Amino acid sequence: MIVNEVKFIRSLRVSVVIAAFSMKRWDDLREAVASVQAQTVPVLETIVVIDHHPGLLERARRELPGVSVVANDGDQGASAARNTGVAASHGELVAFLDDDAVASPRWLEALLSHFTDSSVVGVGGRLNPLWATSRPRWFPPEFDWTVGASYPGMPESAEPVRNVWSNNMAIRRQVFDMVGGFRDNFGKVGARSRPEDTDLCLRAAEGHGGTWIYEPEGAADHRIPADRATLRYFACRCFNEGWGKAALATLNGMGKSISTERWYTRHVLPAALARNLRAASRGDTSGGLRGFIIIAGFSLVVIGFLVGHAALLIQPANVRRRHSAAPAVNSEELI
Repeated sequence: MIVNEVKFIRSLRVSVVIAAFSMKRWDDLREAVASVQAQTVPVLETIVVIDHHPGLLERARRELPGVSVVANDGDQGASAARNTGVAASHGELVAFLDDDAVASPRWLEALLSHFTDSSVVGVGGRLNPLWATSRPRWFPPEFDWTVGASYPGMPESAEPVRNVWSNNMAIRRQVFDMVGGFRDNFGKVGARSRPEDTDLCLRAAEGHGGTWIYEPEGAADHRIPADRATLRYFACRCFNEGWGKAALATLNGMGKSISTERWYTRHVLPAALARNLRAASRGDTSGGLRGFIIIAGFSLVVIGFLVGHAALLIQPANVRRRHSAAPAVNSEELI
């Protein structure tokens, strides 16, 4: 990295926002904060937003020195929590990290290097799965997105992309404010994910006329608890992803909302299925299991999309835009 670029990066005023909602993740939250404080470039401030949990709020204010701890003053959910964090921030750039993620030391340095280009709206980094248990043999890496991690088929070097993920993202504060931030009624609530980050990226790129960059060198490890390494969670997550994409298409148009998914379906999944079937033909039973899971996962996404699209079509237009989000689905009903 050239000297002028280093000086530019160190001159940037960056606020890091971490949303938290569960006392069960307390140790994870502390590690996330520590990883931000250990960055190779200094941050202006670290803001922890507590999502409607008074006990966690009190403990965070008491036990997280050097951190600004605020309460989510909006609706429950990660979107409103992140919006609250940005409203409390003072940086020209805002970076987001999940409370169960651990940033690598050069995380911010890698992301910030792209903001020398004024056309760049924001940058996202790679997320490595950090399994609490070993990776299940049946779990295909191509579906690592179901646990909030990068997957095969994503760029291996810095490239423009349609969207990045909000658990590892940096964006210009001016652009964030211009598009109104995350949609409060369209985001993650508890452990139920929705594509609020894709929605933000689409609106930000369109409003600013700029691009998003995926930078795999801006890496973070994302913890995967044991209860997410199950078939029940996998099925529920795939179904809700399909429903969420149907809602996203209602908000932003079909073409933009599923462009990346079309490429993934045409190129990544067929190659993965063929590779695992070849492994199965050589006697690798786990390859056969992964092949079956690829088909099942894709089918559940399609079913979720069709069910979500149908549900949205029968709603009045005013309700459709206000509540275009997946319902809580009992994963036991999907297996």
